[in-house]
Amino acid sequence: MTKLTLGSYPHMLGFEQLERLLERTAKSGNEGYPPFNIEQTSDCSYRITLAVAGFGESDLSITVEDRQLVIRGRQREGSSERVFLHRGIASRQFQRSFVLADGVEVGEALMENGLLHVDLSLSRPDTVVQTINIRKG
Repeated sequence: MTKLTLGSYPHMLGFEQLERLLERTAKSGNEGYPPFNIEQTSDCSYRITLAVAGFGESDLSITVEDRQLVIRGRQREGSSERVFLHRGIASRQFQRSFVLADGVEVGEALMENGLLHVDLSLSRPDTVVQTINIRKG
């Protein structure tokens, strides 16, 4: 079976970047940890909320790399003198990635009650109408 690509459609010119973006998103393979919500807070703004209980601000990093929001968490090991009778709270590192569309900007981040909130805003460009002159050949 032949794989259909956006380039195989003659009326979809210049969408190769979108195809690469979709492939990169599919390969990101986030395992589901930590759980997250994405909510629309207005017509032009969004909020990503991650459940990061047990992580402090110094354990987390937020970066934008090649139009991709990357949130990483790494907990520091506590004292080796602690003896656990039961260890049900995982202390593992994670990386969550979110692909950002053109025009989406990352705003502020806020920690609140074990939740990390990252605000995003969408700037919409003005509509441009361009007239192309036809010259005689």
